[in-house]
Parts: sequence; C-alpha cells; structure tokens
Amino acid sequence: MFIPYARQSISDQDIAAVSEVLRSDFLTQGPAIPNFERALATYCGAKHAVAVNSATSALHIACLALGVGPGDIVWTNPISFVASANCALYCGAKVDFVDIDTDTFNISVAALTAKLEQAKKSGSLPRVVIPVHLAGQSSDMAAIHALAQDYGFKIIEDASHAVGGTYNGSPVGSCLYSDITVLSFHPVKIITSGEGGMALTNSASLSAAMERLRSHGITRDKNLFQHASDGPWYYEQLDLGLNYRLTDIAAALGLSQFQRLDSFVARRNEIARDYDSLFSGSIFTTPTIDDDIISAFHLYVIRMAFTGDQKQRFFELAHKNGVGLNVHYIPIYRQPYYSQMGFDSADFPVAEKYYSEAVSIPMYADLTFEQQQHVASVLISTAATVSQ
Repeated sequence: MFIPYARQSISDQDIAAVSEVLRSDFLTQGPAIPNFERALATYCGAKHAVAVNSATSALHIACLALGVGPGDIVWTNPISFVASANCALYCGAKVDFVDIDTDTFNISVAALTAKLEQAKKSGSLPRVVIPVHLAGQSSDMAAIHALAQDYGFKIIEDASHAVGGTYNGSPVGSCLYSDITVLSFHPVKIITSGEGGMALTNSASLSAAMERLRSHGITRDKNLFQHASDGPWYYEQLDLGLNYRLTDIAAALGLSQFQRLDSFVARRNEIARDYDSLFSGSIFTTPTIDDDIISAFHLYVIRMAFTGDQKQRFFELAHKNGVGLNVHYIPIYRQPYYSQMGFDSADFPVAEKYYSEAVSIPMYADLTFEQQQHVASVLISTAATVSQ
C-alpha cells in the first residue's frame, strides 16, 4: 500500500457530468462555463467570476487587468509555487518578495509594513501585492487591505489553495479586501476541473477586461465596438489577449465537484484534527490556524528541525514504507531563474527556516483514519531513525 501526498476524488456523478457534455453540442464556450462561474461567484459572495484554463492564467490576466507592465513592481510570498511571481514577469514587471509569518507562513504583515515604509522612501512602492493563502489558510487580508489604502497598491489574493475556506466569517473569494481573487482547480486542489482556474472580482470593469483577455482580447459586445458592425458575425479585438479559455468538459467536472465542496472541506478539517491528535507529543510541529479562519486544508504541513542530510533520508525512508511526501515550497528566489536577479536568502530568514523544516504529508478527502494512523506511525518512527 502506497499513500500519495495528494490525489483527486472522482465520483460517478462527476463522470456522468463530463459524459453529458461530451454528448452535447458544446465541448467549449458552451453553457457549462457560465454555470460554473455563477456557482462559484454566488458561493464566494463575489459579483463576477471569470473561468480560465489554470490558476496561472488567472493570475496573468488579473495582473494585466490591473495594468501591470514594464516599470511596475509586484510583491508576493517567497513560499509559493512559481506562478505567483511569474505572472508579473509575463507582464514585463519586476518581482520582489516579502518574508512570511512565523506561525501561519503566509505573508508577514509586519514584514510587509516595514518593506512598504522603505519602498516609499526610495520611490519603489509595488503596483500590486499578491498574498498567497498557503495550504488553505487565508492571509490577514483586513490588515493587508488597510496597508493598500495607505500605500496605494492593488491586491490579488492567490487563493489557489483556499476555495471553501473562510476569513473573518466571509468566504475566501468574496474580494472584500482585494481587487481580484484567484482560485485553482488542479487535481490535487480542493475541487478539480482537471486543469482550471478562476478569477473573482466585485468590479464589472475588471471582469470585462479579464473576459476579453482570456479569449484573444476579442469582444462581440456591440456597445464596445469601435467601428460599425459588418453583420451578425462581427467581432473586434480590443486588447492583445490570450487563449486561456476553459473547456465545457472541464467546467462540467468542476461544477459537479463543486456540489461536494463543503463536504470536502469538512473532511479535510476532520483529517487535520486527527493528525493533530496523532502527532501530539511527537517531535513534529503541526499547523497553526488563526481563530478567525477556517482553512480549506489543501495541505497539511508538519515541521521538524532537520540537520545535514536528515530531510533527504526522511523522505527516502518514508517512501520505502509506503508514505508519499512533498515540500511546499522551495523558496521562489532560490530557483535559478530568480537567483540570477540578485535576491539574498538572508533577507528572508523565516522562509529559509520554514523550507529547512517543512514536510507536506498525505492530505486528501478520501484518506481514511487507518491510513492516517499508518502515516503517523511511519513518520514518527522514521524521524527517530534519521535523528540517531
């Protein structure tokens, strides 16, 4: 028996939903996409939703819609997937990072405040800040929003891990404290559409811009035409857009999965509580969740003070004993493409410490308690072995 660190949960209902689309008149640009968008917008309490083929694409068009371009700077978490930073580079902007909080490992409000004060003095304030809701726990969005009012930057929430979670009693994705929120529907996320993502916003103009950008910058809205229409077939390209459209096949799967979103999140929180108990008193440090937050628990990250090659041996022994592990994430500034930009790891001491200690262990909705017991037993004994 091998237990992976993550896997999707596909039901007969999901298969039937996809089959229905395959038998329909539309495989793409059909009714499943707006139905999926409306469902998520309503659930999250946002006014608009724009479905795309990945969260990376959603981040890109979000930056474009906010006017990010050459000469701008975008700040984000160093502990995230590279897409959280790449989206700014796609627009010709520069990227910088803000160190993380010692407890939640989201962007540190104290570090962000200090960095903003220095940037104001040097005339290098960011155009956009992208807080990443690591592992499913929302960042402190009210505090970040207050800083945005003071320093004049826009906010894109990278909630790729966090659909189904809440912050201060409101669903993640409500955009109460941000301009745009991005969701991911990759197979290892809370719900999946295979590949897929979505951008949520309360701004009609941002929504309209992102709708065009996902589809070559083209509109068929007569109210936006700059020239007289040639006929019912007429359309105009208003922006240099991209082909980031989601298919109806993927949207049907996502909409079917959405019906189980609350049960998935509830199950993940149950698994997290069981892990908390199973690892109680062990060498491992378990996640800290703020009181005003319900985490979607995309990941369950434990930490241990490894030395030398202990972490590598820990992974190898766990794998041999049937437990799949991962690390989320290697600090982005360590990647060769970014390291050549001159980032200094000493500027991010909390991120460095986190990376040296963090291990993502199996977490998915279909994980059984017996499997969790096996995971905990293997990891506790493996930690003792590598520490000798």
